[in-house]
Amino acid sequence: MAAMTSLDGEILHEFPFFRVYKDGRIHLLTPPIEKISPSEDLATGLRSKDAVISTDPPVHARIFIPKAAASDHSCPKLPLLFYLHGGGFCIQSAFSRQHHGFASIMAAEAGCVVVSVEYGLFPDRPLPGCYDDSWAALEWVAAKQDPWIAEHADLGRVFVVGNSAGANISHTLAARIGSVGLPGIKVVGVVLVHPYFGGTNDDRMWFYMCPSNSGPEDPRLKPAAADLATLGCERVLVFVAERDHLMEVGVGYVEKLKKSGWRGAVELVINEGEGHCFYLSDPTSQDAVQLNDKLVSFIKQA
Repeated sequence: MAAMTSLDGEILHEFPFFRVYKDGRIHLLTPPIEKISPSEDLATGLRSKDAVISTDPPVHARIFIPKAAASDHSCPKLPLLFYLHGGGFCIQSAFSRQHHGFASIMAAEAGCVVVSVEYGLFPDRPLPGCYDDSWAALEWVAAKQDPWIAEHADLGRVFVVGNSAGANISHTLAARIGSVGLPGIKVVGVVLVHPYFGGTNDDRMWFYMCPSNSGPEDPRLKPAAADLATLGCERVLVFVAERDHLMEVGVGYVEKLKKSGWRGAVELVINEGEGHCFYLSDPTSQDAVQLNDKLVSFIKQA
């Protein structure tokens, strides 16, 4: 695998998250992500732990259960939130402080089990690795491979939630469920927060990361009409941010879904005056709290 440390040599490609040198070396432009350990929050009673989904390729997850499940094994089973973090398919982690924090908020406030997926990232795992890893993780959930899932999760009330690149992956999973199904779970809702789809300057980077792509019409980049019409869930909630360069493609996704013949319910929320994934950097801001509250309400409707 190409080294990611040297800045010497002639640059062949310059992308938002990494640059490629003429000799094939790849250098990530962001520093390594600080990862935090799972824990038990004494104030809220929330517990988290890590699980191994696959060793080849390596796929892991962090699982969260709220106080009710952690302290009372007889409590009713809870909805399950299947979370896919963003980061341009090449950075960030389910174990980063930002995404651990978001998953904790969802578990505590929505009263749900959260499975946050640590899928493979480019360049160590080129696309479509992240899509394959996420599907494998969803199959693992459906098979109840972890006792917390088996004991506490109601797999008839599953929500697939992702932001940015994770929202792109979330749509792909819902499309696959609508096409081939997945025994053992029912996806009630899908939440796409500031989703990435084709039609922006980022497409060139996606094509490079996914050498097996089928061009601008690739259904992972440009959701296919047939996939939208048979999307494997009942409800979809899409957030877009006014100052986000991805806002247009997010709004376009909603419009196409409404026209596709899909029989579910879709809602669009515009985060006015905000930028891409603002709620992760300052989860206590008024707009972040409103976004989280809307998502919690969406889950509690199940």
